[in-house]
Amino acid sequence: MSYKIIGKYIKDLNFSIPNTKTFYLLSKDIENYKINIDIKSNKVKQNIIEVLTSLILTPTKNVSDTVNTKVVFATVVELIDEKIDKEQLERIVLIEVPSQIYSELRKIFVSLFENSGFKDVKVSKSVDFEKLYTTRKIQ
Repeated sequence: MSYKIIGKYIKDLNFSIPNTKTFYLLSKDIENYKINIDIKSNKVKQNIIEVLTSLILTPTKNVSDTVNTKVVFATVVELIDEKIDKEQLERIVLIEVPSQIYSELRKIFVSLFENSGFKDVKVSKSVDFEKLYTTRKIQ
């Protein structure tokens, strides 16, 4: 392993249900929403990067009042090997780190819904970040 995780925290949390109508419609039409995963990284200093993994709930259809849900989970990573090439760094940021922290991020996301009265929110227990990475490289 050419890196180690030295810290993790919730960088941004947004969970907003604008009104009762939206709450009611969401509980009836949750299939009109999908969960997107977004991954970004920032260089903090020499050999330290921040990997930002986001789960975002977005409507698949035109919905007048939408639920605004986004959790950004920051992972601070120290690169051990100074000779990491671009592809290795991409794999660390887009596959390895998200794979390690996904269960924590999922737990936070699901907890928000469960504590807001939604018991049947289905978020995949695992994500194949390798497959997502490969698909992205092909496009």
